[in-house]
Amino acid sequence: MVKMTGAEALLEALKKEKVNVIFGIPGGAILPVYDMLYDFDIRHILMKHEQCAAHAADGYARASGRPGVCMATSGPGATNLVTGIANAYMDSSPVVALTGQVPRPMIGKDAFQEADIVGITTPITKYNFQVKRASDIPKTVKTAFYIATTGRPGPVLVDLPKDVQTETAEMEFTDNIEIRGYKPKHDPHPLQVKKATEMLIQAERPVILAGGGVILSNASSELSKISELLMSPVTTSLMGKGCFPENHPLSLGMVGMHGTVAANKLILEADVLLVVGLRFSDRTTGRLDMFCPDAKIIHVDIDSAEIGKNAKVDLPIVADAKKALETIYQLLIQQVKKKEDSPWLKRVQELKEQLQNRANNNKTGLKPSRLLEDLRKDLPEDAIVTTEVGQNQMWAAVHFKAYRPRTFISSGGLGTMGFGFPASLGAKVACPDKPVVDIAGDGSFIMTEQDLATSVLENIPVTVIVLNNSMLGMVAQWQRLFYNRRYSASELKGIPDFVKLAEAYKAQGFRVESLDEFSEVVKKAIKSDVTTVIDVPISPEENVLPMVPVGLGLKDMIWE
Repeated sequence: MVKMTGAEALLEALKKEKVNVIFGIPGGAILPVYDMLYDFDIRHILMKHEQCAAHAADGYARASGRPGVCMATSGPGATNLVTGIANAYMDSSPVVALTGQVPRPMIGKDAFQEADIVGITTPITKYNFQVKRASDIPKTVKTAFYIATTGRPGPVLVDLPKDVQTETAEMEFTDNIEIRGYKPKHDPHPLQVKKATEMLIQAERPVILAGGGVILSNASSELSKISELLMSPVTTSLMGKGCFPENHPLSLGMVGMHGTVAANKLILEADVLLVVGLRFSDRTTGRLDMFCPDAKIIHVDIDSAEIGKNAKVDLPIVADAKKALETIYQLLIQQVKKKEDSPWLKRVQELKEQLQNRANNNKTGLKPSRLLEDLRKDLPEDAIVTTEVGQNQMWAAVHFKAYRPRTFISSGGLGTMGFGFPASLGAKVACPDKPVVDIAGDGSFIMTEQDLATSVLENIPVTVIVLNNSMLGMVAQWQRLFYNRRYSASELKGIPDFVKLAEAYKAQGFRVESLDEFSEVVKKAIKSDVTTVIDVPISPEENVLPMVPVGLGLKDMIWE
């Protein structure tokens, strides 16, 4: 037991969790912690908006595999975190959010900058706490990190009344955490694994559908071994992108609303579908009653609540993806010889080849597809790409091949515009030796561009590529296709000038007019010690294709 203030106990507890960076903005209700932080060896990155602090913590977590930490004051500081917390919740990202709160006697009295952040965030956190006694801080912090990182990861919020931060108490730091009712299940049931193995052995047209859970559990190696043993093609959700190398002959790319033609066609031909770490979202499946109607579905997920929630499955396995896939592989390898050739493999190869030949005939000028394929050539394999949300995101998902896990970071479930840039800052802080590139649209980048100041002042050099069509591109695409080209509130009209904007923040800005110029500037940008914004004018008429219209199935995809 050691005597200290609540603020000091908080920072000591964070150090014991190996936290070395916090993204945040100070304010009155969290000032005791910031005052103590002055003497602590924890890096604080001063963001320019609390939403960006949450997104940066999220990007840090996804790139590193370690929990990200963000901090804000009470009231509007805390509520500004909400979008970033909700984003982390939808995408199962381990983020710990720390918020200041008005003193305990003032809670519930509508005090200055009071907000019930525990009530507000209850639906969008895995759990949250309001600390009532300073002596509870060490155990609360330990529990928060344990909940955020175990089982299905997710955000946890800790709300700290100001007088709890200044209160002095005897503190006990312990590693023993026991939470009644919280016992994450990791090991697969042997009988279910045996049944899954038998189904896969008997399959003539197996397909693996991998989601973000494969990345979260570091199960990419096990996934690849099963795919190569069975010669089973692999497709991913947006969140699973990168868990299987997309230059692998068995990769089909992403499936779903804007999935690749190969993925959307071949998954419907599967007789057995092995689904791992994925929640069957509408953007992945299209109309559920039309999704793989002839396939037997094996669903591996660590969260039992996801089993049967959206899609009816034939064989559920509630377990950690890595442990489940490793167990399945060990049983398979005892019974299966590697299938070097099969009619199914031939079908997969022929379709991919036909589609590639067709695609090569339609890539001239500053088209997003060509830009992103060229970008792939200009970046090392371990470079990290984040995306904004909208057309830019879907062009990146389809045309930029990810080779490794944790190198493609995007907002999936919430679809948060403005996510990519602050997430790129968090990713760069986590992986300072890797180039980090944010693929952006003008509409999305405008939402969080103020943190260019953070990137310059905190020496976090990233590259932002703005695919600039002077439109809210995805909104305009829907208006073009489904609303008779009535462009209501979707035209941005070329403002701002992104080159001048970058220079105003003491970053560097370039506008490119050709593919050669684009490639040259990218190579220069990723070696720069200051953030670079590359403005790439593209046609406002450019659509993201393939596309499955809402309410239809994958077979109804528009791809011409």
